[in-house]
Amino acid sequence: MKLTVFGATGGIGQEIVRQAVAAGHEVTAVVRDPARLPVPLSGLTVHTAARIDDPEVLREAVAGRDAVLSGLGAKGRKPDGVAEPLTRSVLTAMEAEGTRRLLVVSAAPVAPKPADDPLLDRMMRSAIGAILKEVYADLAAMEAALAASATDWTSVRPPKLTNGPLTGVYRTVVGSNPRSGRSISRADVAHAMLALTDDPATVKQGVGVAY
Repeated sequence: MKLTVFGATGGIGQEIVRQAVAAGHEVTAVVRDPARLPVPLSGLTVHTAARIDDPEVLREAVAGRDAVLSGLGAKGRKPDGVAEPLTRSVLTAMEAEGTRRLLVVSAAPVAPKPADDPLLDRMMRSAIGAILKEVYADLAAMEAALAASATDWTSVRPPKLTNGPLTGVYRTVVGSNPRSGRSISRADVAHAMLALTDDPATVKQGVGVAY
């Protein structure tokens, strides 16, 4: 497939690029600073965009692509409010070019809460939600923009992210989160996003991913 990756220098974005290239996909990585990419991979095209908030400069990167995958969002706990405006810019560029498939990274607390979650999980979720309230508000606004768009979007919602290895073994739940799912590696989130790219059951849906 022809794939474009936004946020390609981030933890999940780098993994998407690495795994997609290894799988033989034609990959374009959209970056502000090419120097922040890891060692260039064979088969990778780099598209430099100094302003990702300007849809016009993104149109070339998304034109004619089978899917766009985005790791754009806050860095850690920093409430910088970037996920919604940057994703909206990507949406505008995609709609202008007629590119439909989009997968983004959100977070587990944005999803509806599983009714059967144990008390400990509910307490942990409440505490984390209070600490990262602004980050999750930004992601909720991003998901609202997705829902209002003409794209065939999927929002992938991991819990706590780790730097663990790629295992390819994790749980996914469409429309909710895996019960007591507390963590997942960035490598496995990337793996899930690539696996879901051509899954029609996840179109216009949020998908929880966790071990």
